Amino acid sequence: MIEKEYLRVVQERFRYVKKMGEDAMNQVSDSAIFWSENEDSNTIAIIVKHMSGNMISRWTDFFTTDGEKDFRDRESEFSQNFSSRHEVMQYWESGWKVFFDVLDNLKEEDLMRVVTTYNEPQSVIEAIEKQMFHYSYHVGQIVYIAKQISSDQWNSLSIPRKI
Repeated sequence: MIEKEYLRVVQERFRYVKKMGEDAMNQVSDSAIFWSENEDSNTIAIIVKHMSGNMISRWTDFFTTDGEKDFRDRESEFSQNFSSRHEVMQYWESGWKVFFDVLDNLKEEDLMRVVTTYNEPQSVIEAIEKQMFHYSYHVGQIVYIAKQISSDQWNSLSIPRKI
């Protein structure tokens, strides 16, 4: 019973996190997706690239292979090579699709199965929770950057402050 509710809740929360990222990105111009404060700061596009790379690596062949795939080049995720917002959003969608294809098909009995990342065993619940933290953290960065760029044009994504 609790397993079914847990799956429902995490599916809902991850969709909310995805939507919050999209709502933030929709408030900035196409060029702003590629803006950074300095050369050591990530752009929204780079954060998207990293998140998607992580999702594709962690959730492809989720039960049968390590979550850190040989095909993943994590370091390249932090270099900008997108040419348009459209390309960034395609990458965003491709990562979330791989992730939701697994999450939405998990069964209650899967939650205590063991999967590995970096050869470290963990329960499916732990893998989900690690990614909830990771994806929320990066979407928070996207929101923060978008809010700074939008300044007084920003439309709150939650309960707005009373000023």
